[in-house]
Amino acid sequence: MAGFLTGVVVAVHFAALIYIGLGGFLAWRWPKSIFVHIFFAAWGVAINTVPGLLCPLTTAEDYLRAQRGLGPLPGGFNEYYIYDHLIPRSLLPVVAVVAVVLLVVSYVGVFVLWRRRRALVTQ
Repeated sequence: MAGFLTGVVVAVHFAALIYIGLGGFLAWRWPKSIFVHIFFAAWGVAINTVPGLLCPLTTAEDYLRAQRGLGPLPGGFNEYYIYDHLIPRSLLPVVAVVAVVLLVVSYVGVFVLWRRRRALVTQ
């Protein structure tokens, strides 16, 4: 059972990372979802910049791995699953810039659409 739950946590973790990167675009369709995305985006930035702050999903995965007799993820989730497996380390700065650009574009789009909807309501 712990193996299955570990897999679920890994899947949720990947989904959370995708949501952090692209979830702002969902707010173009569902404007109120921007508040959830702001929390996730801020949390994602904090996890990667504040020393000692642990991701609860990584903590859950480490706990489930311990239940299976395995050690914690060496270096954390990103280090174990993403760096050098999905994204070469040499491209990490480029990926970071692209992620920030996507976030800014999605938020600008949310603002523009919000203004447009608001203008239609006040007419």
